[in-house]
Amino acid sequence: MSSAGPDDPKYQSGGPPEPGSVAPDVIVSPDTRRANRIPPGQVRTRKWPVLHATTVPAISLEEWRLHVDGLVERPLEFTWAQFQALPRIRVFADFHCVTRWSRLGNLWEGVSVRHLLDLAGVKPSARYIIAGGYDDGWTTNFPLADFDQEDALVVDRHDGELLDADHGGPARLIVPRLYAWKSAKWLTRITLVEHDRPGTWEELGYHNHGDPWREERYTE
Repeated sequence: MSSAGPDDPKYQSGGPPEPGSVAPDVIVSPDTRRANRIPPGQVRTRKWPVLHATTVPAISLEEWRLHVDGLVERPLEFTWAQFQALPRIRVFADFHCVTRWSRLGNLWEGVSVRHLLDLAGVKPSARYIIAGGYDDGWTTNFPLADFDQEDALVVDRHDGELLDADHGGPARLIVPRLYAWKSAKWLTRITLVEHDRPGTWEELGYHNHGDPWREERYTE
């Protein structure tokens, strides 16, 4: 985990950023409007911690691809240049790690997953999402209903800066209303399926859903 301190530009020296501080065009994740933004069992961190299970994959922008496939009318594949040309959004959201830290008031920038779903054309039989990363076939799963939200996006910028590799760059998924492990780092594939199937961490005992407000950390 990162040992960032007050000299780190990502360090939050004061109170957490508030929803009212962002520009009018920024989408505000609804959980940031709660009276208490820290879910049960969590503590606020002022840092921007680094936490991953294995090594950081080396991904060149020339070779990077994002696929949207499975139960869609039009399977998609984007190069980095094509991804950059898509319409952009910014989302203000909190970020809750299952290891019990929460970083409040993140400004994410990237491409809305709703836009990607519209481009692909979701088939009526699609019910779940399987998100896959470049890190040795890592996957995570969640209902399409949790994915198809205005505050979910594929991001390449955090707080105005390009997303670095330690935090999932060049691009990662952000699904703010679930624990952070569901927001797959080093994203390369979004697959729509009819039947749910556990991802990598879920098979190892993490909760199949991952709602931080219900403390859905691990399978009981």
